[in-house]
Amino acid sequence: MRKGDKELLSLALMDARNHTLHLFGQYQNALENAHFAVPLLATLNPPLWELGHIAWFQERWIGRNLQRALGTRCAPAQAQLASIEPNADRWWDSDQVKHDTRWTLDVPDMDNCRAYLLNTLESTLELLEKAGSDDDALYFYRLCLFHEDMHGEALTTMAQTIGLSLDKPLLSAFTPPPMALREPMLIPAAAWQMGSPSIAGSGFAFDNEKQAHAIKVPEFEIDAQPVTWAQYVEFVGDGGYDRQELWHPDGWQWLQLQAADEGRRGPRYVEQIGTGSGAVIQTRFGQPMRMQANQPAMHMSWWEADAWCRWAGRRLPAEVEWEVAAHTAARRGFRWGDVWEWMGTTFRPYPGFSPDPYQTYSQPWFGTHKVLRGGSFATRARMKHPKYRNFYLPERDDIFCGFRSCAL
Repeated sequence: MRKGDKELLSLALMDARNHTLHLFGQYQNALENAHFAVPLLATLNPPLWELGHIAWFQERWIGRNLQRALGTRCAPAQAQLASIEPNADRWWDSDQVKHDTRWTLDVPDMDNCRAYLLNTLESTLELLEKAGSDDDALYFYRLCLFHEDMHGEALTTMAQTIGLSLDKPLLSAFTPPPMALREPMLIPAAAWQMGSPSIAGSGFAFDNEKQAHAIKVPEFEIDAQPVTWAQYVEFVGDGGYDRQELWHPDGWQWLQLQAADEGRRGPRYVEQIGTGSGAVIQTRFGQPMRMQANQPAMHMSWWEADAWCRWAGRRLPAEVEWEVAAHTAARRGFRWGDVWEWMGTTFRPYPGFSPDPYQTYSQPWFGTHKVLRGGSFATRARMKHPKYRNFYLPERDDIFCGFRSCAL
């Protein structure tokens, strides 16, 4: 979809909206009578706010954007047309509406939010039909498609956080499959073009992927798949959560706060780890489920991933190592896309970085967040790209994240 033409984009935008509404239907079934109330947590947004924000973002960058045909050359602060919803900016502009105030906003009810979603999509599709076919002309349509896909995953993550039950087809789709286990693989030294090019005709790229630059990568060994539950249970059984020497000092401090609050003895949502039997019971969308030994271990923070690697005498991959392996070793069995994977790398700009018009996408988070690569079972297939850089604070464990390791 990064190079998708107008016809493909039109279909994908409709698909994304249908997926959003299907996910929201899960919330409607469970929470409509409770006015869609969810806990005020730093990692969540109110469901109705999420709905309106998806539509607002699309209207902001397409329907109201007089420079939409300029793509990344669009001036971010240029004048906009008025919204079809007079209060849209007051409710849904995520740069202006502070997170904790979103629970007390007088946002429209479900029917009006749905109407706003429908009206903005209709406008988008009409404008797309008249748009040019080059990368600049299609830039904001691609951006808004991927933005909606990201928020679809956020709705799925929130369902896990609040224990929302899902219908059987979704629950089946949102279960990571067991993996055929392979030995770690040796990746030969390479001169690698890191990042995505920004030349005409190269398709869409997020600003944090630019500019493309060459890196010399020495030979390295990397796991063929993410660390499994069977591997993680060994760490727990060997006292991994009690041994301060295995933890980064900030990670140990984080662990003590978790232990004081909830008695942390394993990844988030884990109700039971049988260090003798190897059995792992993890709550998934409100239901306790037994994890299989060769499923990817999931819902651990960067601190936990780092501690496991120290215990195993290994390390988290550098971004460039993961990217090289994803591009060059897939045919040899390098498996990715089941869970987001923590990198050893702090989220920083590439050489030559400049923010795209959506200026708050990457720039505010450099230096504080860690990078994740790959994608999860809840990530739409069109979002999964070996150049894509996801990023979260190292303590985040609510997302569908795991990790793999490299030899020291």
